[in-house]
Amino acid sequence: MKVRIDESWNRALQAEWDKPYFEQLTQFVRAEYGRTQVFPPGRQIFAAFDATPFDAVKVVILGQDPYHDVGQANGLCFSVNPGVPFPPSLMNIFKEVHDDTGAPIPTNGDLSRWAQQGVLLLNATLTVEAHRAGSHQGQGWEQFTDAAIAALSSQREHLVFILWGSYAIKKGAVIDRTRHLVLTSPHPSPLSAHRGFFGNHHFSRANQYLQQHGMIPILW
Repeated sequence: MKVRIDESWNRALQAEWDKPYFEQLTQFVRAEYGRTQVFPPGRQIFAAFDATPFDAVKVVILGQDPYHDVGQANGLCFSVNPGVPFPPSLMNIFKEVHDDTGAPIPTNGDLSRWAQQGVLLLNATLTVEAHRAGSHQGQGWEQFTDAAIAALSSQREHLVFILWGSYAIKKGAVIDRTRHLVLTSPHPSPLSAHRGFFGNHHFSRANQYLQQHGMIPILW
């Protein structure tokens, strides 16, 4: 099977393409896009991988599901297209970036500027039916994104994995903590942000670690 994805990721994930689960996942996703409205647009399903090639990854931020309202999801976790109002979690992320690093709150929520600097913005599930949160969970995406995390963990060194909330923290179980920095806290959702997301200093801590290992810090 040939998947349209950045060539470096195509090589890193080569073992996945012909596995039965991925064949079934591909059939499911194609059927869903043909049957109903699904986000993100089909050409952006692998946008996180295309924006941040395997060898360029410095930081990984794990999300759960794409946004499920019209015009929001663009294939990068927590990110929205320019002109789209900030969802509450994204607004809280920008508040923490500002408090932690002094960076101004941006005028749009498109995080491709982070992705281009080496921040892999990876959702656990890469597609979702319109207005139905979690509707494509349990179809195989989680196994695929676990494989991506495991490949980074085993084949790269000195990455920063940022895991917010219990779902992301569980998904990070495969990460080798002797080779990488893993930062965890509650989720930036308004339901939990005040329980330890605010003040976690993940953005400055990530940059400090990158600099300690000879890498250029992220302009958050």
